[in-house]
Amino acid sequence: MEALDIGGFVLLSTASLVFLVLQSWLAATVVRRVVGVPTGWPRTIFVGLVMSAGMAVTVQYLYRAGTGDNHGGLEVAPGVAALFTALAIGWIFALGVGALVMVEAAFPTGSLPSPQSLFFGWKSRRRRARRYAQVLSIATRHGLGSQLRGFGGDSPGRAVKTARALRESLAEAGVTFVKLGQMLSTRRDILPAAFIRELETLQTQVTPEPWSVIEPAIADRLGRPIGEVFASIDPRPLAAASVAQVHEATLLDGTEVIVKVQRPKALNQVSQDLDIILRLAAWLNKTTVWGKNLGVNALARGFADSLEEELDYRIELDNMTSIEHSLRRSGRFDVTVPHGYPELSGERLLVMDKLPGQPVAQAGALLEELSSAERARLATTLLGATLQQIIGEGTFHADLHSGNIFITPEGSLGLLDFGAVGRLDPGTQTSLGLMLYSIDQNDSAGATDALIELLGRPDGLDDREVERAVGALLLRYGGGGSSAQGQKLFDDLFTLVLAHRFSVPAPISAAFRAMASVEGALLTIDPSFDVVTVARQEGNRLVRSKLKGTKITEELQRRVLQLLPMMDRMPRRINKITEDLEHGRFSMNMRVLENPSDRRFLTSLFQQLIVAVLAGAAVVGAIMLITSSEGPMLTTDIRLYSFFGFFLLFGGFVLSMRSLMLVFRRGVDG
Repeated sequence: MEALDIGGFVLLSTASLVFLVLQSWLAATVVRRVVGVPTGWPRTIFVGLVMSAGMAVTVQYLYRAGTGDNHGGLEVAPGVAALFTALAIGWIFALGVGALVMVEAAFPTGSLPSPQSLFFGWKSRRRRARRYAQVLSIATRHGLGSQLRGFGGDSPGRAVKTARALRESLAEAGVTFVKLGQMLSTRRDILPAAFIRELETLQTQVTPEPWSVIEPAIADRLGRPIGEVFASIDPRPLAAASVAQVHEATLLDGTEVIVKVQRPKALNQVSQDLDIILRLAAWLNKTTVWGKNLGVNALARGFADSLEEELDYRIELDNMTSIEHSLRRSGRFDVTVPHGYPELSGERLLVMDKLPGQPVAQAGALLEELSSAERARLATTLLGATLQQIIGEGTFHADLHSGNIFITPEGSLGLLDFGAVGRLDPGTQTSLGLMLYSIDQNDSAGATDALIELLGRPDGLDDREVERAVGALLLRYGGGGSSAQGQKLFDDLFTLVLAHRFSVPAPISAAFRAMASVEGALLTIDPSFDVVTVARQEGNRLVRSKLKGTKITEELQRRVLQLLPMMDRMPRRINKITEDLEHGRFSMNMRVLENPSDRRFLTSLFQQLIVAVLAGAAVVGAIMLITSSEGPMLTTDIRLYSFFGFFLLFGGFVLSMRSLMLVFRRGVDG
């Protein structure tokens, strides 16, 4: 007897499990295909359990009503009880589908942690939560929290206050956030001037790691004892930055080198902070209007990618080699780049030759000994090499501040720190060169065309208005002038770009950043240096060099070869058009909905309209049937038409859910 009870229990449990699986699958299918919501399985199974419990209670109740064993409750015939059971099961299923739709609308699949994440990775989540709380505490303490909603508001005083709070918060939050602020300080195309001024002053104060920490890190990244590679290495750092520090060393053959080693804990800290920055960007993009307008998600992702590249010294080694080759190809032998040692370098360690001399930022005494002509020559060489990299080669050093430029005892220049290198395609190089060439020739039309070609055409751009604005700038600053005037020219040109809603792609922004950063070094080398005049002359020279001799011939030949197939077919096409015009057969075909996106838009619009009409008709018809006083009686209180009305209302409910989700999805897609 006990064996039979156990067997019956197992059979009932198996049947219940099969019923739950089938019901969950059916609910998921209805929600996914009929309603159009990609709901997840965990929530579907949970709702299926609730529906199963409700169905079990309902079936038990109506079964007793059909057998006459429902004292004090509903008493109906067995056939009517079966109809009621089918209707109740349908409505319980519909309500379950509705619950899934509402849960999906409030918490889309993927927006909540997965069940397995509740049991795994809790240590990393705890560390992230602690750091996240620390960052938010810093922002709140500096008064940034109350300013976020009104970021960049109309009040100048409020903008200045918010900018100062942002700078102070980033400075205190650490290296990753400082670098984020430094990156944002170059984006004058998206941030107000008050924020740019504050973020440009961001600096990080770091304490060097002790030699007891750095020595084993170098040995670990070399993969062997330090004594097998270096004859000596200075334990005192030559320079200490937030991510790495630099030590002087001597190889076994006596070559003096520089060892750049990443701090042991830098990678983990940066990775954790990048995760927080990406989460903050997603939150700001969702909760603030300015966050969505600025595209903070894309900004954060671009910053994360560039910082991850900067942390990989193999990329810096490749960049250093590329710049060295580009300088040699252009004949710039008066600009030196240190030679790297790939066999000794790696992802977190970089070994390179030591450049003789001093960085411009610390070469005040050396510069004082030079004549005005020598200082002007150095500044011209530096600007020429920078423009040669940008316009002539397309691979350029993007962070040429005074600490990354060396003056050697021989009177030449050296470049350091190739973590930030920009690259431009040939078309962009040509457009930049033509813009400088047109500025030098006071050609406002040519400068306008080059600017549009460089940045792309915004919607609704008035070419004549842009040309007049460019012409006014050229007329105002056409005579060159002091470096301060030159700087004002570039500021006004950038203001013009923003006023006409041009967007600045990242590679071009990097080129502008390189020009902005090198300007400070130029004026340190020679305070009387006329940046604009020399830039115009160098741009003119570079463009003319591209148009000399075989270069222009090769370019024309390439363009003609591209046109040959079209020119070959042109006579036949012209003859066909003239014949059609002569005999009255000329016609034109226009496809209004040729674009697939237009067809998808209209299709979705008609779908939404048809589903809404059907849902409304079903609900109205159901109400009319339910409230009807005509028709045969199904029970003493319920008419047959009313019963059918509840079935029709069930269909209207499902269609209403479908219409509702179409509205939600159109809002998200739009």
